[in-house]
Amino acid sequence: MLIKDIKNCKEIIAGDNTILKEILHPLKDNLKTGYSLAQAIVKPGEITLLHRLRASEVYFILQGKGLMYVDDEIKEVESGQAIYIPPNSTQRIKNLGDQDLIFLCVVEPAWLKEAEEILEK
Repeated sequence: MLIKDIKNCKEIIAGDNTILKEILHPLKDNLKTGYSLAQAIVKPGEITLLHRLRASEVYFILQGKGLMYVDDEIKEVESGQAIYIPPNSTQRIKNLGDQDLIFLCVVEPAWLKEAEEILEK
């Protein structure tokens, strides 16, 4: 059994400018799984950089509300909702609230730097 406490996960600024804590990754945690799991935070009024992953991704919103952009679709999202993002889709999310937008990111196959393309600076 592996138990990880998010308080002990290193916080980084991801390529899309989210505040990210990688919770589980099969290559780093020696897991027999095909997905990775991270927590992302977008501060009030901020929007992530437009990016694309070769993998599929699911965002599960834990706190806040936002505007999700996937290819040509734009939809409001809020706490308790899951968003499926198909592989090779352009994506970004904007925080519409006055508190942090916090969500889990499940990437399958597991996230790799070389499988992500940041489309703007």
